[in-house]
Amino acid sequence: MPLLYELRAGVAIVTLNRPEAMNAIDPDTRLALHAAWQRAAGDDAVRCVVLTGAGDKAFCTGSDLKKTMPPKESHAQLTFGGTAPSHLLSGMEMDKTILCAINGYAMGAGMELALACDLRIASENAQFALPEVRLGSIPGAGGTQRLPRLIGQSDAMLLLLTGARIDAQEALRLRLVSRVVPRARLLDEVLGIAAQIAQNAPLSVRAVKRLVRDGQDMPMDRALALESHVFGLLRDTGDRLEGRRAFQEKRPPVYHGR
Repeated sequence: MPLLYELRAGVAIVTLNRPEAMNAIDPDTRLALHAAWQRAAGDDAVRCVVLTGAGDKAFCTGSDLKKTMPPKESHAQLTFGGTAPSHLLSGMEMDKTILCAINGYAMGAGMELALACDLRIASENAQFALPEVRLGSIPGAGGTQRLPRLIGQSDAMLLLLTGARIDAQEALRLRLVSRVVPRARLLDEVLGIAAQIAQNAPLSVRAVKRLVRDGQDMPMDRALALESHVFGLLRDTGDRLEGRRAFQEKRPPVYHGR
């Protein structure tokens, strides 16, 4: 199977499972990813998602150029024709948090997958690159847009225009990743963070993600107005009342997402 899906205590673990090919993405993997995002988004038991790769060498080295052929449809057909989603990141727009455990190489589309996640934790042996300009192409799955927003234009342009590779410590310095941990502890570290998120009120977690995501492109006054509106929406939810009761009664809250 090119992809594994496991639900563990409210956390869906999605594992790219082609270690023999450095977890490169072939057509079957792409379809499996789309199905995994739909499954996680539509399952109320899933509070957040962890994306990682099988093996010790690579998270994902991008598209499998040996197996990925140009689409038969024209670009217009793919854009306007109502065909099945073909974009690598289709389905990742969900409000549920997606964490990325980067266990080794994250190259090309593999790095773009990581950039599309909300949090990134890397193993000490992780390496990152968007080398498309060296191959006569460009990062076509969000790399030219997400990377500058994440690390700033100057550092992003250096990586995008040279196609240079950086290691985990440089990625941490650039704030491309939040933490760097030993390879043997990577999944446990990420699952620990995921567990903390999964224990929180799900509507609140999703609201925070949407506010951060949408507010980045708004003037401050509009972003603050949106935040106030969302605060009001959540004010009378059952989960907010449960959180206050649990605090008063000195017990863990039990949230239901309503």
